[in-house]
Amino acid sequence: MVACNDVHMHTVNRKMLQDTLTAIRHNTTIQQLGLKLQRNGERYLRPWHRLVKLYPMNLLKETMHISHLCQFSLDELRYEYPKEVVPSHLSPPSYLRAIVMDGAEKRWPEEIPIKIQQQINNELQLIKEMKYEYYFLTVYDIVQFARSRNILCQGRGSAANSVVCYCLFITEVNPSKIDVLFERFISKGRQEPPDIDVDFEHERREEIMQYIYKKYTRERAAIAATVITYRPRSAIRDVGKAMGIDPIFIDQLAKSLAWWDRSGDLVKRFKEGNFDNHTQTAQQFHQLVQLLLRFPRHLSQHVGGFIITKNPITTLVPVENAAMPDRTIIQWDKEDIETLGLLKVDVLALGMLTAIRKAIDLINSYSKISLSIHSIPKEDKDTYDMLCQGDSIGVFQVESRAQMAMLPRLKPRNFYDLVVEVAIVRPGPIQGDMVHPYLKRRQGIEAVIYPSNAVKSVLERTLGIPIFQEQVIKLAMVAAGFSGSDADRLRRAMASWRRTGELEQFGDQLIQGMLERGHDMAFAQRIFNQIKGFGEYGFPESHAASFALLVYLSAWIKRHHPAAFYCAILNSQPMGFYSPSQLTQDAKRHHITVLPIDVNHSEWDHILEQCPHQSSHSQANQLAIRLGFRLVKEFNQQAANRIVRARQQRTFHNLQDISRRSQLSQGEMQSLVKANALLSFASHRHQAHWQSQAIEEIRPLFDNVTAKHAISYHHTIDDHLNDNIQLPAPSEIQDLKADYAATGLTLKRHPIAILRETKTFKRCKKATELVHLNHRRFVRIAGLVTGRQRPGTATGVLFLTLEDETGNFNVVVWKYLQERYRQPLLSGKLLQINGVIERDNHVIHIIAGEIFDYSHALEKLALKSRDFH
Repeated sequence: MVACNDVHMHTVNRKMLQDTLTAIRHNTTIQQLGLKLQRNGERYLRPWHRLVKLYPMNLLKETMHISHLCQFSLDELRYEYPKEVVPSHLSPPSYLRAIVMDGAEKRWPEEIPIKIQQQINNELQLIKEMKYEYYFLTVYDIVQFARSRNILCQGRGSAANSVVCYCLFITEVNPSKIDVLFERFISKGRQEPPDIDVDFEHERREEIMQYIYKKYTRERAAIAATVITYRPRSAIRDVGKAMGIDPIFIDQLAKSLAWWDRSGDLVKRFKEGNFDNHTQTAQQFHQLVQLLLRFPRHLSQHVGGFIITKNPITTLVPVENAAMPDRTIIQWDKEDIETLGLLKVDVLALGMLTAIRKAIDLINSYSKISLSIHSIPKEDKDTYDMLCQGDSIGVFQVESRAQMAMLPRLKPRNFYDLVVEVAIVRPGPIQGDMVHPYLKRRQGIEAVIYPSNAVKSVLERTLGIPIFQEQVIKLAMVAAGFSGSDADRLRRAMASWRRTGELEQFGDQLIQGMLERGHDMAFAQRIFNQIKGFGEYGFPESHAASFALLVYLSAWIKRHHPAAFYCAILNSQPMGFYSPSQLTQDAKRHHITVLPIDVNHSEWDHILEQCPHQSSHSQANQLAIRLGFRLVKEFNQQAANRIVRARQQRTFHNLQDISRRSQLSQGEMQSLVKANALLSFASHRHQAHWQSQAIEEIRPLFDNVTAKHAISYHHTIDDHLNDNIQLPAPSEIQDLKADYAATGLTLKRHPIAILRETKTFKRCKKATELVHLNHRRFVRIAGLVTGRQRPGTATGVLFLTLEDETGNFNVVVWKYLQERYRQPLLSGKLLQINGVIERDNHVIHIIAGEIFDYSHALEKLALKSRDFH
């Protein structure tokens, strides 16, 4: 026998939290737990002097004896790389060198530059010393499989610092084109494997994952775990349910209690909810929510971190089946994995790769050229002209409000400008006060001065401003005399200083080192403050370069093949920043004809068709986008495919024919009616609904009706369906509401264009009219809310994006206005803003002064915004 206290808490004052978690686990309230509730708070970690008074000494001694027998240590775990990737007759170093040199000859077919050859030799030597060959070859094998299946992939992150990764086709970023820092990728001082992240098409990543499981089996391959912690809304909902608070009130509280609120506002909210003893209830509620924040909620799977081992993975870590079929996950997260030095390959999903591949396939289907990502022309002037205008909706990484505002200021004219563009709109550079100095120097307003040649060698490409993490590390080495190991410790501290405060300990060393090398105090202080900014998330140059490549590819496609671009983006949803409604609006603003869903023409995916009419903006052979059935709510791909197959056999004759030959259920047929996809057979959706009600059930006698008898059969059905009763057509507003409800978008007039005819909105300016108005002029605007943002770098400022029939408005709401207009800002769908124009060259913002919610004018419209992303 042993002494066991059945510990559930580390201190007795956690009893209230323990009861709450028990209620959450059992999906009930604390009051209804009954015997599941612990009777008292004694199940906590007690000190030895308390245990001696509670348990006989012989039982305590037996407990201690058993604990001493447990000698296992995590240090005993020994990871071994999988061996399949190396042919049996070759050594890992010789095989890796052979495929690297083969790749180098393909990358530089004329002649491998001497500098590149030296870098290859240096990297391979370090990889050999660290025994990392199997790691590189494992990733190479996965990438080769993807390429064999025509799945686009792209390595990102510090792998772009490696010429070896470039030669293995793991990354497409030429290291000679950026200022690489290989030590950030592999370092002797770190004694940990490199981290290679590879993005794959998001719709086909499962093929990659199943390849890994098939090659190594689920006994030796598993996905890393992620610990999901409580955030404000989830904590509010779970605590409210556990305390038995009215669920309607809790739902309203979770939606209305913005995360920038002060804790004292809770008492006010409870009082508004008419709760008895609201002060005490609110205080208990607030205390539990605060205790639960950042508390583990559940174990989930990592976005793509694979652990692959030589022996069964259960000899190293505990595993379990994932919720998804054919997947296994381990029960440790990435921090645990890094601590133990396990091999982790990040197999990530990226929607833009899917969109680019689909766009290229579309272009090749109608173009005489055979386009690939490698044949897309480099440094295209027209592409950069488009980006300089901020025309980047749908373009990878530069489609956010902040990026679209930055593009006309930074004016990218080459690939490296895109690398800077990707990296500069991040919390690190913003908090480190690097953005405005860089722009001033780029525009020639501020002189570029370097305190020394050593500093110039590091910062010359970014005009004396440290934009990238690699620059910060190099700067510490050349300007402050940091050793390689010191610089690596600085890199780690930058990544976690907000949590640990470790970065502050480098302050004296950095500043003193700079002063000793002749730099003045002002320069030293400014550099250290900029380094601290990177603790808020700054981009490494290698990562920015990987993303910049996709920025350019997606921008080139949008500029030169816009119909294919929008069609591909729409076919790759959900992804990116914008909804299908916003994307189709932007397509129409670019003079792309968008055709409605039609049972006689549409497929599951959106397709390109010959434009039925040429506009003044159309080029020869201009293509139109035909919307697909994928937009129709409560519809499915199998039903869409049956429609296409039946249509290919012979044209549809009437609604009965569509239903019978496509084997559509009544629900599927009604989904098509609601989506207005039957206009070829009915003049409007009300008439289609009327006719669909007369559709007879499928009769076995007519299942195999021959083409010979089809005509007479169809005439009979036509007489049955067309009873000469003509229903009134829906109004424009009714049609609009039905479109949004059934597909999430409309091809008819924009809601604001309709509302503009009313007195309330007649005086509101259109988005396109703002370019003609002067700086600081009063303006009245109205639009649908498509996005809300409150970035941590904005010191409490809220940014709204509104949309009208001509474009988007960017609205700035200062902090003092947010409480006054709380509900409109949190839940309004249609807002009118009275404010002042603020312009900086081509960038225009509206500084809000008054905000009015007119969402009632859009009653029942199923409109959604993208909030606080």
